[in-house]
Amino acid sequence: MMSAPLEFAVDTFGDVTLDADGNRLPYAQVIRNVVEEAVLADRVGIDAIGIGEHHRDDFAISAPEIVLATIAGRTERIRLGTAVTVLSSDDPVRVFEKFATLDAVSNGRAEIILGRGSFTESFPLFGYDLAQYEELFEEKLDLFSHLLDEGPVTWRGRLRPGLKDQHVYPKTESGRLRTWVGVGGSPESVIRAARYRLPLMLAIIGGAPERFAPYVDLYHRALKQLKVDPLPVGVHSPGHIAETDAQAREELWPHYKAMHDRIGRERGWGPTTRERFEAEADEGALYVGAPDTVAEKIAKTVRGLGVDRFELKYSSGPLPHEKLMTTIRLYGEEVVPRVRRLLSEAPVATG
Repeated sequence: MMSAPLEFAVDTFGDVTLDADGNRLPYAQVIRNVVEEAVLADRVGIDAIGIGEHHRDDFAISAPEIVLATIAGRTERIRLGTAVTVLSSDDPVRVFEKFATLDAVSNGRAEIILGRGSFTESFPLFGYDLAQYEELFEEKLDLFSHLLDEGPVTWRGRLRPGLKDQHVYPKTESGRLRTWVGVGGSPESVIRAARYRLPLMLAIIGGAPERFAPYVDLYHRALKQLKVDPLPVGVHSPGHIAETDAQAREELWPHYKAMHDRIGRERGWGPTTRERFEAEADEGALYVGAPDTVAEKIAKTVRGLGVDRFELKYSSGPLPHEKLMTTIRLYGEEVVPRVRRLLSEAPVATG
């Protein structure tokens, strides 16, 4: 069920990339490159960019709001958000203050995706108990939902001191900060987003995207039962674009494998294979190929799920900055217009 014009976004986790000689770039250069990538995304007409928050060796960005504020000063129209903000190990009041400030300096372009995060390094770093993973997110999301009303807040929780008739500043000019909830695919998380009346962002990073249709349907049914007007649903998935399908796959494969095998060693997975990579590219949630191929696959996902935003994670492990810039350029200049054309030729699924 599409309740808003279809948006096209990109996002990055600020993966530490390689230079032309195969050497790791310094964190500072990676961050500066992300700013340049966002400037290009703005120039080629992409609707939004999301920047992830991580606290580990392979990602350069731990304070996305600062990077986004820098981007705000060099762009004109692109929306500026996160992918995701790890609310569980942060303070909701401080998060709101930072993004309300970003909204001011960007002339109302700030948004935020709140999530629990797929990595847990921030918990010990900031002194949180990983055993309270679920409870921390639930309680802090509850507080954040009150802050979004931008009035005096009276709130009580168990893990954080309460507030009584407390105002939080600055207020936004629009009166509400655009806020999504990022979900990896559990029914409980989908229902939680509906319960807090927040748009849903589905992270579809493996397997056929169509298998998430029941979650989209569940979200719409939950909103209807709560008597809430339809809210946007977005999809975040990885991909890479080049002039030909073969070129895109050959460029992405070694970096895709490096990233997956590195994370796999931490989590007890076996090494990924070329066959698995090809399967994801053919039928799964990996949007890799020439502009026509990627456009057709995105259009299929949008039709099948009826989403309001497609968000392409254009960074993938150490894949070099120059390749990322090519993906952004081709996505904005060629893929997005082709998807819009394809969708105008066939009806989109409704929930």
